[in-house]
Amino acid sequence: MYQERVSATAKAKAVIDKLREKNGELIFHQSGGCCDGSSPMCFAKGEFLIGSRDVCLGEIHGCSFYMAPDQFSYYQNMHITVDVTEGRGSSFSLGIPLGLRFIAVSRLLTEEELSHIRPIEMNP
Repeated sequence: MYQERVSATAKAKAVIDKLREKNGELIFHQSGGCCDGSSPMCFAKGEFLIGSRDVCLGEIHGCSFYMAPDQFSYYQNMHITVDVTEGRGSSFSLGIPLGLRFIAVSRLLTEEELSHIRPIEMNP
């Protein structure tokens, strides 16, 4: 059994459910960069082009979670918990019209967790 790299809080899952009702299948992407670019963003599947070098860290609540490779170099030894907070942010994430934005809460993985970590998947 693998140690997952990413998970979501109950509050984030409730928002994902609401967004899925309206937009269908969803994905998350965390690109890095400045400002809200380093926050996880939610998109309808097919509405955001995943880069050829982006990596898939796993799934949260049935949604694939992708990350830019340069951002992953910082997060490769961390677990990310996706949560939501009030505020618009400045991105194109689907939560913006709800007055919410997704945030990444990270922590270092233990040696034990790292020994069982889910391998990343490269974008096909």
